[in-house]
Amino acid sequence: MHEVEALAAQFKASLALQFQYRAAQVIWLVFFVLQPVVFLSIWSAVAQALGGQVGGYEPRALAAYFVCSMWVIHLTFNGVLVFFETRVRRGDFSVLLVRPIHPIVADIADNFAYKTLTLPLLGLATAILIVVIQPMIEPPSWAIAAFVPALLLAFLVRFVSAWIVALSAFWLTRTQAVIQAYLLLVLFLGGQAAPLSLLPPWAQAIAWLSPFPWMLAFPTELLVGRLTPAETITGLGMQLVWSVASLALLGLCWRAAARHYTAVGG
Repeated sequence: MHEVEALAAQFKASLALQFQYRAAQVIWLVFFVLQPVVFLSIWSAVAQALGGQVGGYEPRALAAYFVCSMWVIHLTFNGVLVFFETRVRRGDFSVLLVRPIHPIVADIADNFAYKTLTLPLLGLATAILIVVIQPMIEPPSWAIAAFVPALLLAFLVRFVSAWIVALSAFWLTRTQAVIQAYLLLVLFLGGQAAPLSLLPPWAQAIAWLSPFPWMLAFPTELLVGRLTPAETITGLGMQLVWSVASLALLGLCWRAAARHYTAVGG
């Protein structure tokens, strides 16, 4: 109950604060829109050079994939990797550790506030893209229904995973190398840079066993309408497995980080 009240209070405070920095929010949103557009341009050119399709995707299907992935990326991302290291170095956790709730609650509230402010603009950008690139999005009704839990589980896995990576700041002076390695894995194994069917078979096998496609590629392909009911059930099962695993790992890493922080005089 305390967590819910704290989440609501932090959300209101963060919403008011972020509303004062609307220009910064727009700049971040432009990045979320431009990145999939760039990838779409590259892979559409490849598809045309190969006779009209690549990895089972023709240009309009690629457009659908990247428009849907733009939304999945935006709705699941966790910006904690940007500021976590600075927060540790400044000693901010000295205050956060004495609070009765986990520090991740405030980060979730801040994340929700940012997305609440930027969703209308993302919707406008999507409407323009649909007119310009004409994506072929034809999911069956059951896929749309299954997308809701798939998106929630994708958010859980991605948010918690990013927090676990960010915890490396308790042991490392600089975490940029760790963060960049993590982001590269999300980029390629998560299906952010390209649909997973465009990867070589060995890379697809590695991706399937990792948490990354269940953060992005799976809900995106579900919304586009490229998955069968059996594939959807399997994907939801994998998301549940990685949700439990990531939460368990977060608990272990957070306790170790808090002990280390206290031991060195944080």
